[in-house]
Amino acid sequence: MKIIGIIPARYASTRFPGKPLIDLKGKSMIQRVYEGAKASSQLSDVIVATDDRRIYDHVLGFGGKVFMTSEEHTTGTDRCGEVAQEVHADVVINIQGDEPLVDHRQLDQLCETFKDEKVQIATLGIPMTHDVSDLNDPNRIKIVKAANGDAIYFSRSAIPFERSERGYPFMRHIGLYAFRTETLLQLIQLKPCLLEETESLEQLRWIYYGYKIRVVETNIETPNIDTPEDIEKVLRNL
Repeated sequence: MKIIGIIPARYASTRFPGKPLIDLKGKSMIQRVYEGAKASSQLSDVIVATDDRRIYDHVLGFGGKVFMTSEEHTTGTDRCGEVAQEVHADVVINIQGDEPLVDHRQLDQLCETFKDEKVQIATLGIPMTHDVSDLNDPNRIKIVKAANGDAIYFSRSAIPFERSERGYPFMRHIGLYAFRTETLLQLIQLKPCLLEETESLEQLRWIYYGYKIRVVETNIETPNIDTPEDIEKVLRNL
């Protein structure tokens, strides 16, 4: 089974323009993500997918593989889908370009999931504490799973609501996705739905249209960089 990692990278981020090229102790963020992904023994290849010439040239400069994609894509999934149409693979992992501390063990966990032929999409979740600020933080996406490990729902709210019982094992989503290629090429044809637009969570589109997402539990925490304020917490771990 051939598995590749694709790292979507946009320069024109609304909250943090130029984010992939910021310097993190002598290496750009996109280089650190690329090198972290390359450490996975399960990936046959790692490719950066970008629509920006600056990022494209930079990746070539440090010896990485890069693919120039359309400027029309609205999601990283769409960008991965374009590459998947050109590069043969059985499984594609969408590796977030703002995860400079990505851990190869997380990627290996996702790869192993596809030994189960029923799995079409997989992602990661990590147990949460019952800290109220964490549970109520809309940037920490919560997952509810079914008995078979598939996701029932993802939400920015604290779900389920603990009306009487206390101690529910809340789980937070880690935004790495893996897809069988034929599934990925179907997903990029789906139209957005109201549920997705309400929560601003793309994965709800897939659930809405009947796709199953297997949730793999991990205990590996990797902080990402959404805004300039997040840089310091990442630097402390480099």
